[in-house]
Amino acid sequence: MGCHINPAVTIGVLVAGKIAAKDAVVYIVAQLIGALLGAFVLQQILGGQLAGFSPGEWAYGSNGWGKGYQNEYGTTAAFLTEAVLTFIFLFVILATTSKVGNSTMAGLAIGLTLVLIHLVAIPITGTSVNPARSFGPAILAGGPALSQLGYLL
Repeated sequence: MGCHINPAVTIGVLVAGKIAAKDAVVYIVAQLIGALLGAFVLQQILGGQLAGFSPGEWAYGSNGWGKGYQNEYGTTAAFLTEAVLTFIFLFVILATTSKVGNSTMAGLAIGLTLVLIHLVAIPITGTSVNPARSFGPAILAGGPALSQLGYLL
């Protein structure tokens, strides 16, 4: 089954018929819990600053778009960026881990693809391509990060 800590990857693996639906649900629930715990740990670390920490609207690495978020891209640009780059990421993962893929180079291909995706998307949405990665920070940050969460999932 492999290691996928990304619900988008789990859904791709499910559609490819490489995981049972009941297992996919368990994976996705665990991924969301893990993301929330990771964001909680970050919240606790940042809250330990001696000078005090005041989380902003986009705290804990929340993803977003629009007025007040990084370069202020619109909803369409953010959605297209995340959709296309998530598709490319899943394509590389499924292709390199398929029977005809080169499994010895899969980690390198997947890792380099993710680096390139981040270089493109960080200025636009902060880069998600992982619904769990968006979920954890948005839940704890609240505000606009939470209100935009549905668009990033």
